[in-house]
Amino acid sequence: MQNHTYTNDLIHETSPYLLQHAHNPVNWLPWGDKALERAREENKLLLISIGYSACHWCHVMEHESFEDTEVARLMNKHYVCIKVDREERPDVDHTYMSAVQLLTGRGGWPLNCIALADGRPIWAGTYFRKEEWVEALEAIASFYHENPEKTQEYAAKLHEGMQQNALIALAAPGPAKVDLTLIKTLAAKWKDLFDLQNGGTKGAPKFMLPNNWQFLLRYSHQFNDKKMMDHVKATLLKMAFGGIYDQVGGGFSRYSTDEIWKVPHFEKMLYDNAQLLGLYANAWKTDKNPIYRQVVEETVAFLKRELLSAENGFYSALDADSEGVEGKFYVWSKEELESILGPDYHLFSAYFNINTLGLWENNEYILMRTAENETFAQWHQMTVDELEAKIENWKYLLLSERAKRIRPGLDDKILTSWNALAITGLTNCYTAFEELKYLDMALKNARFLRQKLFTGTGHLLHSYKDNKARISGFLEDYALVSEAFISLFECTGQKQWLEDAARLTEIALTDFYDEDKMIFSFTAVSQTDLVTKTYEIHDNVIPSSNSVMARNLYRLSWLLDRTDYREIAASMLNGVAEHMTAYPSGYSNWAQLVLDLSENHLEVAITGPEAFTMLHDLQRHYLPHVTFCAGTQENNLPLLEGRFVQDKTLVYICQNNACQLPVGSADSALELIDQLSETRIVT
Repeated sequence: MQNHTYTNDLIHETSPYLLQHAHNPVNWLPWGDKALERAREENKLLLISIGYSACHWCHVMEHESFEDTEVARLMNKHYVCIKVDREERPDVDHTYMSAVQLLTGRGGWPLNCIALADGRPIWAGTYFRKEEWVEALEAIASFYHENPEKTQEYAAKLHEGMQQNALIALAAPGPAKVDLTLIKTLAAKWKDLFDLQNGGTKGAPKFMLPNNWQFLLRYSHQFNDKKMMDHVKATLLKMAFGGIYDQVGGGFSRYSTDEIWKVPHFEKMLYDNAQLLGLYANAWKTDKNPIYRQVVEETVAFLKRELLSAENGFYSALDADSEGVEGKFYVWSKEELESILGPDYHLFSAYFNINTLGLWENNEYILMRTAENETFAQWHQMTVDELEAKIENWKYLLLSERAKRIRPGLDDKILTSWNALAITGLTNCYTAFEELKYLDMALKNARFLRQKLFTGTGHLLHSYKDNKARISGFLEDYALVSEAFISLFECTGQKQWLEDAARLTEIALTDFYDEDKMIFSFTAVSQTDLVTKTYEIHDNVIPSSNSVMARNLYRLSWLLDRTDYREIAASMLNGVAEHMTAYPSGYSNWAQLVLDLSENHLEVAITGPEAFTMLHDLQRHYLPHVTFCAGTQENNLPLLEGRFVQDKTLVYICQNNACQLPVGSADSALELIDQLSETRIVT
């Protein structure tokens, strides 16, 4: 057993990120009453440092400052030091990120904030070199003790700014004015940002932002915009060909540091890969490009191999670093590749660009592609089958060799919200490819959540590790689990998932909904340990919890015949609609809600002995504007009640409570859906 010179209170935590700091000489405390009370008793400022386990610069700052005994002495002398895992406590992160953005105009991690004992911040920033950090700590401590009244005044002003900032997008609640010209305006602004050569948007770094491309895929499909669709497909292809995609083991890194998707920030996050599964599955429904299927198959294999626990929960992330070096686990030297691949090396090097394009640092290479298999096979006078057999063997050899390396660190906490994203992504894969293995993985994960992350009262907990669930759920947990369970219901017809989604939605309305503002707060109304309430509005790498909840309410309004849910969703949209054109990429999921709420949304009910065969025949097509409900036996679900005919399988297609005569085949149903889908307008 290793002996440590220092041990602090983080040793009792379960978060891998917090445990990484448990032997710092800093007297870290976790967020909670103990730390806040100590600051009051000792008349000290709070030093709140926020990061996450896969954060490269968090590790750098730890090594430079938090492991340094002299820096730690200064921190311990003047501050009560709190270390926060942003993934475990997104509520604390949201609160102090607001302060950082107000003070500096930007955000990021590590996030470092100094606050009064009551939690109101007075200073904030991100990464600091050791000398800068020491200088700031000394200056702030001195100012606080010499100017207590001015410090209080400054804290009050900053706190007021944070409260106003939280309300910026909540203007004009009321019935939504659904206007499809808004969507066209958003799309036109997006087009101006497109990188027509490399895919994605112009500039670097390039983040994938899966929900942005889900919206643009849907827009280009429903509005029959071929140029937009071509760019979406080009982007998905460039991402799949780039170094941002693990060409050996599947799965995507967090973002690309350059314009061509070559050099990733090598951390691999569950939330990215879960959402990209759904994006590539939906793209497959519009265009059977084999690269989409390959990405799905390999990414699922990565999730199963490297992030799936024995209990069927998904871990959170893999670190960017191994042996203290970013990317070391994933890159290759030419000598290694020649040794592993033998006579196939030259063909391999042409396929994966072991040349000036793939060259990175220290004479090592990042594998990336530039051609589809059909084209590459023609160039090298071989069949596609011959090429693909070689590729499969190459990947097997390299994956086996890579398994011998020291692995990146694993963040093995299991987060409710991120697991819910995986369920939704896997159900999309199931409907696209009709492979039961995807549905089986989704169902096992959903049952895990139900068993381990639900309380006896049906409330959610946020985080799970070592057979221990903790931290009351946030709005993102309720929103994303409800979304996942609705998706499971729509593709299986199993009422338990719909009932659970309905219960979670009712809890969210009771515990999180602010009736005055007509929006949900990120934390429960009863939570009192934060200085401001936050309202998550902007869609980011993960769609905002409010946009997800609004879309859930809309879907449930049809599945449960709850017009009040539809009215709430509409009023939520109206509160943000006027802000959407200023920042389109921050409202991509809200933009999908605009399309949901338009007259072109359809409800499809399927009844009879072959209902699920018919359902799967329809769901393998890209129908993002359709809510499905299927059953083989009489039941009281609003969309199915009274629609069963003995020994007949029938499809009922409805639009705003008006239904067409039922049809008896998938082809007839698809034809009718297309006729009723009037959003397919040529722009």
